[in-house]
Amino acid sequence: MNSTIYAVSVWVVPLVIAITFHEAAHGFVAHRLGDDTAWHLGRVSFNPLKHIDPFGTLLLPAFLLLSHSPFLFGYAKPVPVNFRRLNHPRIDSVWVALAGPATNIVLALVAAAAFHLLDYAPPNAAAWIADNLKNALVINVVLAIFNMIPIPPLDGGRVAVGLLPNVLAMPLSRLEPYGMLILIGLLIILPWQTASSV
Repeated sequence: MNSTIYAVSVWVVPLVIAITFHEAAHGFVAHRLGDDTAWHLGRVSFNPLKHIDPFGTLLLPAFLLLSHSPFLFGYAKPVPVNFRRLNHPRIDSVWVALAGPATNIVLALVAAAAFHLLDYAPPNAAAWIADNLKNALVINVVLAIFNMIPIPPLDGGRVAVGLLPNVLAMPLSRLEPYGMLILIGLLIILPWQTASSV
């Protein structure tokens, strides 16, 4: 198999699964806690087509992978949540936010456990499956940790806003419109700073 096609196949599959389950978990927990916005829009689903953002889920990760970037980054369409409709808006928003990273940790544990089943895989597919499992483990752990950075609109930012006293939560929540710009800036600057200091 062509090395580029192989590389894409063992990265894109686990990335799409990780992002899909992450977003579906947000919608599922929101539904259980009183907000059915995502449920009615069909976003509480394991169908990746419901969550894929053409640029953020496919083009951006593929570009970074093919350009041998030192990091892999991607995102899906955020699941819509009306936090005011949750049973207990402040604390329930924390549970909704935690659902995504918690699901990624579970997926990472499943991938780790699945290595024990490789002996039962067809020999000609074992290496491909092993690479998918390894990448699934890495992607899910990184996605969980990255999403817990306390900057809105990341999950960690929503958790912080839900737990901090109002005097701190309100200024932090106002960062949300600029959060992704801040993060993308950090993702560009940090690898450059690391490379320049070596």
